[in-house]
Amino acid sequence: MKNVLITGSTKGMGRSIAIAFANEGLNVAICSRNEKELLIFKDELEQIDPGVKVFAMKADGSNKTELLNFAAAAEAEFGFIDVVVNNLGTFIPSSILNDTDETFQTQLNTNLMPAYELYRFFGKKMASAKKGHFFNICSVAALNPVVQAGSYSVTKYALLGLTKVMRLEMQEHGVKVTAVIPGSTLTDSWKDAVVDPNTMVLPEDIASAVINIYRMSTGANVDEIIIKPAPGQL
Repeated sequence: MKNVLITGSTKGMGRSIAIAFANEGLNVAICSRNEKELLIFKDELEQIDPGVKVFAMKADGSNKTELLNFAAAAEAEFGFIDVVVNNLGTFIPSSILNDTDETFQTQLNTNLMPAYELYRFFGKKMASAKKGHFFNICSVAALNPVVQAGSYSVTKYALLGLTKVMRLEMQEHGVKVTAVIPGSTLTDSWKDAVVDPNTMVLPEDIASAVINIYRMSTGANVDEIIIKPAPGQL
């Protein structure tokens, strides 16, 4: 049985991706800062398929030490991690000149650092095994910057750049790397806004794309996939 590790896994896109991989029959490793939410979601995932193992660990993915402890514990529990989904992210709407002193570092630690560190942790193992798949959940802000979210755009640009470097380093080893680039998606980032769900991408849409890419033949890699609302960006 194969194993997937997902960051930012109890809400939004991460939650839907975790459910999709459990339905696919993979063992799932999840983490969250909120232990109560984490354990409730663990039970939910275990109900999907009794044969699927779920490893849940309280951890702050934006903290390097806690992130790597989670990665090591998941590997100790499952063995080889076949798929890593770097989904953890935060959206802070602010122009760069109006950022607080913490805004940039917070988004670096959440939107970029986890993908970099998990790549360093799992990349050589996947390369040696000649198999594996990294999914980095980016944003259309990595293609067209949002001036009302300047630092967010910068960190998502960096994440897309990291993804491209990862792909070039891994392709000779048969390890796949995919940038998933969502537009306006109905997640907690929109919790304070009044929006019509029919004008947005749903987390389940992102999960569906990830699973269908994962299912492709050994020789096929989706470098990037852009998923935007049918009526256009909000």
